[in-house]
Amino acid sequence: MANPNKRRIETDVMKMLMSDFEVNLVNDNMQEFYVRFFGPEETPFAGGVWKIHVELPDQYPFKSPSIGFMNKIFHPNIDELSGSVCLDVINQTWSPMFDMINIFEVFLPQLLRYPNPNDPLNGEAAALLMRHPKEYDAKVKEYVQRFATKEAADAAANKDKDDDDDEDEVMSDVGSLSGEE
Repeated sequence: MANPNKRRIETDVMKMLMSDFEVNLVNDNMQEFYVRFFGPEETPFAGGVWKIHVELPDQYPFKSPSIGFMNKIFHPNIDELSGSVCLDVINQTWSPMFDMINIFEVFLPQLLRYPNPNDPLNGEAAALLMRHPKEYDAKVKEYVQRFATKEAADAAANKDKDDDDDEDEVMSDVGSLSGEE
């Protein structure tokens, strides 16, 4: 008889493939794939397109998936360099009752709508959100325009393969907006 965890992985991934989300399996492996994710409307992330890397552990659904943004995003609970996501429901309170659709339809949109600056992975974003919310929104929108286009999301898949020499130039020219007008 097939491993029940394997069956659950197949069920959840098939639900994702049949959903409105664009899903690309890595080497036809159901335990590693990319999902195209759009910023929620009526947020500064609206209009943004991100490529999300998903890895399902062998123990899934009893162990949570690994989720990471491949192209840059400015958010207190997402590490700007690695793309790791700090979200209780994925990291600490994951339950086998949740599935992949929950992550993309509910958990990630909620995280972008309601950032938690008290538990930051990106201290700069958290500080800006708490001290200067309008500047935070402006910087989020700037990142969306620069790094969250369809082309940036498509190119993000190759990020792991390249050394990305031009990445340093982009970083240094972003700098900190808090010192400017």
